[in-house]
Amino acid sequence: MRLIMPRRALLAAPALLALPAAAQAPATPAQMEGPYYPRTIPADADADLLRVAGQAAPARGTPMLLEGFVRGPDGAALPGARVEIWQADDQGIYLHPRDPRLAERDAGFQGYGRAMADGAGRYAFRTIRPGLYPGRTRHIHLRAAHPGGELTTQVYFPDEPRNEADMLLRRLAPAQRAMLVARVSPADGGLRAAFDIVLA
Repeated sequence: MRLIMPRRALLAAPALLALPAAAQAPATPAQMEGPYYPRTIPADADADLLRVAGQAAPARGTPMLLEGFVRGPDGAALPGARVEIWQADDQGIYLHPRDPRLAERDAGFQGYGRAMADGAGRYAFRTIRPGLYPGRTRHIHLRAAHPGGELTTQVYFPDEPRNEADMLLRRLAPAQRAMLVARVSPADGGLRAAFDIVLA
């Protein structure tokens, strides 16, 4: 399955607009890095996780465009912010030696990617809807860094049956929880997930 999405400049109406100087947006809640951050960054670590250099077959699963804006608490864009993601493949397997099913993972899925925010603070990844594994709901690990701040957190998805029972998501107050749930909509050939980041 292929995700066909033109790389447009900016959305006409971004979800997080610049705020007045006196206003302060709440920082995106931090969450744990988890045990599966790559021990070694793969040679192919770009923002397109659907194809791995040297692999003929694309990633299995539902393609998804994960995109958003990185901003400071004053609403100002943070161009040049570095954003990393790492996640399980369609079967719920990570690219990590501690994953007991590593030998079964999808070799066509990159598993890790990084991108730089553009001049408007926008970042984007081509990835898949992450698979499930025991004990967790669907999620993508994300780290964002800029000279003004750094954040490690997790991105969740709406209407997931496991959200209410997830050990990390349920620890958050409702308002914080809402900040970590992406806005998901159908897109040409897959899904689009919007997730904005506010660095403290």
